[in-house]
Order: sequence, then C-alpha cells, then structure tokens
Amino acid sequence: MKLASCILWLVRSLSSGRGGGPVGRVVAVHGIGKAYGAPQVMAADWVPALLGGVTLADGAGLLGPGDVTCVFYGDVFRRSGRLLGYEDLKALTGADIDDEQDMQLLVAWWRAAADVDSWVIPPDARSLGVASGVQAALAALAGSRFLAGTSERLLLVWLRQVRTYFTVPGVRDVVQERFARAIGPDTRVVVAHSLGSVVAYEALCAHPEWPVRALVTLGSPLGIRTIIFDRLTPPPTSVNGVRRGGWPGAVESWTNIADRRDFVALVKSLGRYFGEAITDVEISNGVRMHDVRRYLTAVETGHAIVAGFAAEGAAGHG
Repeated sequence: MKLASCILWLVRSLSSGRGGGPVGRVVAVHGIGKAYGAPQVMAADWVPALLGGVTLADGAGLLGPGDVTCVFYGDVFRRSGRLLGYEDLKALTGADIDDEQDMQLLVAWWRAAADVDSWVIPPDARSLGVASGVQAALAALAGSRFLAGTSERLLLVWLRQVRTYFTVPGVRDVVQERFARAIGPDTRVVVAHSLGSVVAYEALCAHPEWPVRALVTLGSPLGIRTIIFDRLTPPPTSVNGVRRGGWPGAVESWTNIADRRDFVALVKSLGRYFGEAITDVEISNGVRMHDVRRYLTAVETGHAIVAGFAAEGAAGHG
C-alpha cells in the first residue's frame, strides 16, 4: 500500500464521518436472493454465526457484535418507483430466460447438481435449447435434495440478479458505494458470500489504499468463466495464453471456502484464476450446501477470520 494513497483515504474517511464512530473490524457482504431482506435482518443472521465460527476456531473474545459491519444491498433488486426500473421479480417465469448467458449458467448449475446428487438426471445435449432447456433445468434443480424448498422462481431470481449486477446501468455503482461506505480505518477482514464475493473483489481491486488485510470468500462464483470471471472489473489479463484475474488490492491473505456440492460455487479452486497465494478450502455444509450460516459457523471460516488479525506479514500474491 502506498503511503500517500493510505493517508489520502484516511483523511477522506475521517472527513466523511466514517472514522468518527465505531467501525467494523470485519465487513461482511451477502449474496444473491436477498431482495426482500433488510440490514437488521442480515445482521441478525450473520453476526451470531460469524462470531460462533470464530469461537470454534479458538478466537473467543477476539471480536464482539460491534466489530462486525454488514453490507446490505438486496433492496437494489427490489421493485421500487425510485430504483433503476427493474421489473417485479415475483412475475418471473421460465419464459423470461431468453439470454444465452443466463441459460449457460442455469445449465452449468444443473450439471453440477447432477454430479453430486443421484436424484438429478444430467442434462441431455439434445434438450439444451432455450425453449425446452429452461424448464427442464428448473425442474431438475428444484427436485434436487440439496435444494429442498427452493422454488423455480427463486432460481430465476438468482439468475436475473447476477445479470442485473453486471449489465443494468447504475446497479453496480450503487452496490459498490454501499460497500465502500462500510470500510473504515480499522477494517482488517472482509467476509463475502456468493455474489457478495464479486462485490468485495471488485471493490478491493479498486481501492488498494484500504487497510483490509484478509479476504474470506464463501460459496463464491468468481471462477465461472464467461458469466462471472470474464465480466469482472478490472477485467482479467492474459499471460502466456492464460487468463488471470488481478489480486484484490492490498489484501495479504485470501481464503476461499466452498462446499464440494455447492452448485453456485461451480469452480471450487480459485487459485488457478487469481494466483497460487489463495488458500482454497473444501468443507461440507450438509444438505444446505450454500447456506451462509453453515459457511460462517464452519471452523475453517473462523480460522481464516482469526488469521486476518494475526501480525502483518507479506504474503506473495502468486
């Protein structure tokens, strides 16, 4: 981190009022499917689970509830007269999936679910056209035992939120600004789930002056080519014919944790895409493989957070 940039960021932070009160030493950001939530609802779920994981990792007393700041942006996707003209997600049907990349992601989820669940029939190459493939994929996914209780409409909402973040003007800027407001001079660890890992990654890349030392990603889709990886800002670069994403700012350690059956985290190992310095960890969340509370209470997540507060030491960025 350049000293001049760090000083400039600190001055701006203090002048904006972010440095005058309690600042989260840990900043947490949620993923897809939270359009009908709220900041307090997120905090009620996240904070106890996160602190529980830290306790299980022998970090009792390291953090308290006031040390965790939750970044909520789900309402950006909720229909409102003032927000971005986004259609009512409740009205979505399979007929609304007419984007090729939406279809690619849906089929990739389907294939991943079939790989780990014998109850799911694998996609048939003859049925992958948009017209027939959408309903077949939705039916297959909704029938997976790992997605019990997940409706077809919710799966459509997840798809549309991913596309909206990347393509609808203004959405990315609003979400990124909310994240940036949560970072203060004492912030050392960022914990990001699902689509939130994309938000956190892009923000950290854009702000190398921030004091964040550790990034912990949970159930991250960052490694999904075309739909996620190739749309990132900054865009990946090619080195000797291999596309590689940049390192997230001044972060010294990046731990990526994924359940092996989590179909949202299609690519479990991010090291090959962002650098060998990433620590990729595979865990088991039971039948609720993408559930954030199960990710947060995992001792592996607790260890990654605790390590973020260890004495600073340079870690090679691969």
